[in-house]
Amino acid sequence: MPLATKPLSGLKVVELGTLIAGPFASRICAEFGAQVIKVESPDGGDPLRKWRKLYEGTSLWWFVQARNKKSLTLNLKHPDGLSILKELLADADILIENFRPGVLEKLGLGWDVLHALNPRLVMVRLSGFGQTGPMKDQPGFGAVGESMGGLRYITGFEDRPPVRTGISIGDSIAALWGVIGALMALRHREVNGGQGQVVDVALYEAIFAMMESMVPEFDVFGFIRERTGNIMPGITPSSIHTSLDGKHVQIGANGDAIFKRFMQIIGRDDLADDPALAHNDGRDARRDELYGVIDRWVGSLPLATVLEQLGAAQVPASRIFSAEDMFSDPQFLAREMFLQAKLPDGKDFKMPGIVPRLSDTPGSADWVGPELGAHNLEVLSGLGYDATAIANLKQAGAI
Repeated sequence: MPLATKPLSGLKVVELGTLIAGPFASRICAEFGAQVIKVESPDGGDPLRKWRKLYEGTSLWWFVQARNKKSLTLNLKHPDGLSILKELLADADILIENFRPGVLEKLGLGWDVLHALNPRLVMVRLSGFGQTGPMKDQPGFGAVGESMGGLRYITGFEDRPPVRTGISIGDSIAALWGVIGALMALRHREVNGGQGQVVDVALYEAIFAMMESMVPEFDVFGFIRERTGNIMPGITPSSIHTSLDGKHVQIGANGDAIFKRFMQIIGRDDLADDPALAHNDGRDARRDELYGVIDRWVGSLPLATVLEQLGAAQVPASRIFSAEDMFSDPQFLAREMFLQAKLPDGKDFKMPGIVPRLSDTPGSADWVGPELGAHNLEVLSGLGYDATAIANLKQAGAI
């Protein structure tokens, strides 16, 4: 797809990020047309290149996380490397960084310096605890943010210790807030005549902002939400059940009309017509009874029959999908949620599709995560460096 058809075409984004939060934020920008220059250390680059499953020595995750980006190696401890970074930032629209607070300042790249260099620059800062406060200098990965922000406390079963969600959700949510903040700052700059500004995202606050009614429930009632396993607390019925053939299904029948249809299709007209169960508060008061009824019904049938009957009654439900289930699912395929791409040796592989879907200016994945420094010549030439100067920079250890 031509770059000009994308909504962020014309924006220049510089990424000073590693691993998850910063790179995921810039990946979203790249998918929707921004020119993203990922600055990496010449000494190995982003550690994500070696995380999880490797193909020919490179992480498969890397090929997705860095798609559509240009890799530029700069040694920021070398004065020439730092000088090149300033040249990049002089006309950039967005800087995305996820260093520990104070690192850029030690390099002489604090906000005061960058704002003077480029008053239009929007600086997205993703860190464990934000740029202020007594914990700002402490290291904080996504797992720590999920713990402090409240997510880990309520995740798991009540008789067991808290568990993680299975992915680094804290980093990814923080990245989304970073992109949202950047786009709001850009609108202010373009529409309201403003200048660039700092978007300060703390991982723990990114999670905390998603915690629904936790704050007012504690403040008004002193109520602390605890772990409830697969049950959605206070909203009934919504849980996971096991079928006769040992497979798992999520059923969300917590709407009043949906609950009535659900009870009718499983042959429990007495519950469907019980006025005490007509609304959520009444159902939640009899939660254990209702989940027992549903467990027995699901457990008496194979999953395919459960899903067929729930679908006929228009009760929201889904099997618990593995990656294997997704690859053959008609909904995933119809929505083009798997993009065909090629690894560096030409081997075909599938990547996740683009989210969100824009009707007129959709995003795309134009190339996979590049080799370290793959775009050094292109980027530096664009800044006015000739071949001799680039060779000298490399020999000096600046790139």
